[in-house]
Amino acid sequence: MAGKEERKRVLVVGGSGYLGQHLLAASSTVDRLDVAFTHHSPAPPQPLLETLPSVRAFRADLRSGDGFEAISASFGQPHVVVNCAAMSVPRACELDPPAAMATNVPSSLVNWLLSFGNEDSLLIQLSTDQVYEGVKSFYKEEDETMPVNMYGKSKVAAEKLIVEKCSNYAILRSSIIYGPQTISPVAKSLPIQWMDGVLSQGQQVEFFSDEFRCPVYVKDMVDVILSLTKTWFPAHASDDGKKVQVLLNVGGPDRVSRLQMAESVAVVRGYNPSIIKSVSASSVNRGVASPPDISMDITKLTQILGIKPISFQDGVRSTLDAEDST
Repeated sequence: MAGKEERKRVLVVGGSGYLGQHLLAASSTVDRLDVAFTHHSPAPPQPLLETLPSVRAFRADLRSGDGFEAISASFGQPHVVVNCAAMSVPRACELDPPAAMATNVPSSLVNWLLSFGNEDSLLIQLSTDQVYEGVKSFYKEEDETMPVNMYGKSKVAAEKLIVEKCSNYAILRSSIIYGPQTISPVAKSLPIQWMDGVLSQGQQVEFFSDEFRCPVYVKDMVDVILSLTKTWFPAHASDDGKKVQVLLNVGGPDRVSRLQMAESVAVVRGYNPSIIKSVSASSVNRGVASPPDISMDITKLTQILGIKPISFQDGVRSTLDAEDST
């Protein structure tokens, strides 16, 4: 590296969402990082600003690009941009495909980064396991993408745009992200907390036994992003100017169904397992096609970044311990 290490500017797009808040909380404790985030709502969440006073907030519209110029002017060109913003409820995407494409394909963000006219920015894009068709177990990154729903299609389109236009990128195909609640609680229901809530009532509950994913603990996902952030050196600052073009599956080590997820919660909590009833996903019409098995092989993640995500059972335990202590 040439000269002394300069501070790195990190921009989290969609920073008031679930992953975004966890990422902001962790990044604010890392040395030599200046951190900012974008939010779409009129005002950023107050608890977030109070808890993380060093983090700067900017209102921006990912669809139109409104607000990005203000970031250039007062924060500067970010060295790392993490795009966590998405329309991520598959049913909502199915009902409004144009909105799904406009939100999930970050054209305005990419164009803004290209407008700086250099290769100093790394774009870390959150993608999804739903880019895979879901007809086998443990998909590898080089397997063909064949999404069965609009959410997956919009995320494939985003990946294509980024690979085509950006010099430096890391695309993270994420499974379900679970873990503790955020500083400013998010509106969507969190999977482990929801399961804990229904199972705690002691009534029989049905869970799908034939759809499989590799849920990833939120702190592992944050570690992946921070690892990429810390190792990124803009071209003008490094001697070799190597490009970063990475595509990684990011999931936990365990392939589990919703039924098995619920069983893990029951084990940790000591609930009666007989209240958990197995049903087939095909018995319920959710208004959207859902891939049956999008479990992922995470060998590449471990090889490239040296990160070994924790087991699902340990993640559930950590999540519920955190809930109990708040």
